[in-house]
Amino acid sequence: MSEEDVLIVQVDSAETSRGWATLGPRRWRCTVGEGGVREDKVEGDAATPAGEYPLRRLYFRNDRLVLPKVRLPARPISEHDGWCDDPRSATYNRLVHVPNDWSAEKMWREDGLYDLVVVVGYNDDPPEGEWGSAIFLHIAREDYAPTKGCVAFSQADLLELVPLLGPTTKLRILARSAAEEAAPSEGAERKQFEDFDEKDW
Repeated sequence: MSEEDVLIVQVDSAETSRGWATLGPRRWRCTVGEGGVREDKVEGDAATPAGEYPLRRLYFRNDRLVLPKVRLPARPISEHDGWCDDPRSATYNRLVHVPNDWSAEKMWREDGLYDLVVVVGYNDDPPEGEWGSAIFLHIAREDYAPTKGCVAFSQADLLELVPLLGPTTKLRILARSAAEEAAPSEGAERKQFEDFDEKDW
């Protein structure tokens, strides 16, 4: 798998949910969960899970947008589609018919956030414990407000991105922010002073 087929998501700093998603030479503004990016995500913590995951399929509102040609499996969302977020259910982290006896997030929304959804293969093969559910790429609010754990983009950017995603594409969510990676370590700072020579002035 080449880096050209890895969608890399990284927040700007530990103090913000905003970041960038990069695929090959292209990049798009995005936002992540209000709980930050965590390697130990659990159900209900509003965190985005760090790690590398496959992309499963797309769901979309065909009454609101025209889906471009895509390589992932895709189907329209119906009014009775939901996503089970109840770890006690045998359908945990699965598409379900709503209403039913278990807690589920409605996929048919008025706010437009799920007009286009890419399902991330997180905790789904099979779903286990309470490690979280319903991790998607979806449409962001206009102000790029934090999500409940998903990665969100503007509608225009997500429509531009989805044709580039295929069955072999991986989503890599980095635990360290861009600011943390850019900051020199204490050891590096010390070495910089050790290497200093007045003759360089």
